[in-house]
Amino acid sequence: MTNLLVPQDDRRALRKIAADGLPEGHRPDTVSPLRRIGRIAGYIALIIAAAALLLPFFWMIMSSLKTANEVFSVPIQWIPEVFVWQNYVDIWNQSGMLTWIRNTLVLAVVVTFLQVLTGSFAAYGFARIRFPGRDVLFLAYIGTIAVPWQSYMIPQFILLSNVKVSNTLWAIILIQAFGAFGVFLMKQFYETIPEELSEAARLDGLSEYGIWRRIMLPLSVPALASLTLLTFVNTWNDYLGPLIYLRNPDLWTIQLGLKSFVSNLYDTNYALLFAGLVISVVPIAIIFLVGQKYFVEGIATSGMKG
Repeated sequence: MTNLLVPQDDRRALRKIAADGLPEGHRPDTVSPLRRIGRIAGYIALIIAAAALLLPFFWMIMSSLKTANEVFSVPIQWIPEVFVWQNYVDIWNQSGMLTWIRNTLVLAVVVTFLQVLTGSFAAYGFARIRFPGRDVLFLAYIGTIAVPWQSYMIPQFILLSNVKVSNTLWAIILIQAFGAFGVFLMKQFYETIPEELSEAARLDGLSEYGIWRRIMLPLSVPALASLTLLTFVNTWNDYLGPLIYLRNPDLWTIQLGLKSFVSNLYDTNYALLFAGLVISVVPIAIIFLVGQKYFVEGIATSGMKG
């Protein structure tokens, strides 16, 4: 309101007077040449790094719009002479793309929901409830992150085969519904929330489940978004799990389906294959663009106590 009562010329004069009182190099309208050069060099380095990361995606998209003979032409032809949009129609009609996307989406959504639910609930127990052996149990559970899945996937496959869930989507859901990383991420974030809030809620008669649902979860949106995004992407891109458990073509995910589209080096139409890859990347790109704010915030604040 005060700015509206002061003429614009007077406001400029006030800013100049305030700036003149600052030491040289700290005034808002002066930047040292060395700092300006460093800033420009930093921007150039970031642009080069971003271009290097995006170059494979650009080549994949351009290859999906080429003819089969142009994909691996020498020298590389980055921009096709004629954009073959028919590739997307052909890959959709010549494969079970709709079935693959449906199966992948079902697995990604169900596994993500279960991991977020179980991870956040278990993390609350480790972060806020004191019981004998809590720290030892947490360290042992987190230690499973360091155990490679390949070391126990055969016993796991035998176990799931014995309970008659092999060659079903339930096999993938059961082996991925619980994750130690999600518990670790959520516990680190819960510990940044003042414990006085939980104590006050207990004094008001709220149960531990009520504290978790009504206090901890609403305050943990960034961490929940990060866990949701990471779990969804990992499940969507999973190849080895479906390869082991899903033998029925009607249950294949998009990764298995696209791999089956490759017969051998000479018979495969790589233009169609790249079109399928672009289709598989689009959902992940959209999710990243929508949730990047919460993802960065959740990763940056997890593990910071305050």
